[in-house]
Amino acid sequence: MTGPRYTALVQSLPASVPFVGPETQERARGRAFAARLGANENGFGPSPLALTAMQAAASEVWMYGDPENHDLRRALAAHHGCAPENIVVGEGIDGLLGYLVRLVVGAGDAVVTSDGAYPTFNYHVAGFGGVLHKAPYRGDHEDPEALLTRADSTSAKLLYIANPDNPMGSHHPAATIADMVSRVPEGTLMVLDEAYIDLAPPGTAPKLDPDDPRVIRMRTFSKGYGMAGARVGYAIGAAPLIDAFNKIRNHFGMCRISQAGALAALADQSWLAHVRTEVASSRDRLAAIAQANGLTALPSATNFVTIDCGGDGAFARATLAALTAHDIFARMPFVTPQDRCIRVSCGPAAAMAAFEDALPRALAAART
Repeated sequence: MTGPRYTALVQSLPASVPFVGPETQERARGRAFAARLGANENGFGPSPLALTAMQAAASEVWMYGDPENHDLRRALAAHHGCAPENIVVGEGIDGLLGYLVRLVVGAGDAVVTSDGAYPTFNYHVAGFGGVLHKAPYRGDHEDPEALLTRADSTSAKLLYIANPDNPMGSHHPAATIADMVSRVPEGTLMVLDEAYIDLAPPGTAPKLDPDDPRVIRMRTFSKGYGMAGARVGYAIGAAPLIDAFNKIRNHFGMCRISQAGALAALADQSWLAHVRTEVASSRDRLAAIAQANGLTALPSATNFVTIDCGGDGAFARATLAALTAHDIFARMPFVTPQDRCIRVSCGPAAAMAAFEDALPRALAAART
């Protein structure tokens, strides 16, 4: 009796996930974290209107969600000043990235990203047999010039950039991103991941023609709208590209509860403004905590703060391990020299207080 006959590609891949979840760590540790500050979730929560809408939709959960996401797509199109045909909704940006890679990347196709950028994108590229070509960061920013040069030299199918960036929290102004789009090599599609754009300074989001075939923008309800667990993402792109998603996407991937919540959250822009205020205050608090411990908080355009621990990657990893031992869930960049840092999500006052209490003890443990 034989088991499944895996493809050669699947046989060659390790069984892994891009991020180890806090729940996995809690099970291994045998206790819960006191502060959940590692996944860049919005601890200030979703709009009360979104919660009410989801509660109401729960009674209809016996039905499948609308496979066309009709009402949400129309609302998003009105919000962004484009046509519904320019919008596709999916299971978070992660799910949409997987669909996009499946659409355009075959075995051996070149894909360009930054070394140390969002690893879930790399996971999808490897899963469909693509070949990653990476450009280093310049300072603590993704390097548009290096990415464009790499895309040109490799004839890349996709060029990925996040603005604002994860894991560093840095960002480029809108003019820089618009210039990138204008210079994308022929045959390359630029993937603009704007997961954190709702929390970025004014002037970060470029004005782009939604029908420009050179770029697709990825957005989410996970960060600013506080709905990470609902898994609602969407992409804005040229109508033919958006329509191509219908060839392969999971048409019933979005449940009724998530659709209703996202629709209500989008309508409550006053709550999003409230979250921006809370996040800004939390960023300031994290910067003050870092400074009080002799560390440097990097400027952030997101709902997290990347903190330079003042040493090398080994010291930052020791600090992170000690924070975990003191019941603080945080994360850090993976690649040198960015791995000199730890990354801490913004959150409510109680979470900030827990981090403030644990950090000096974690640093002392790391130094010994």
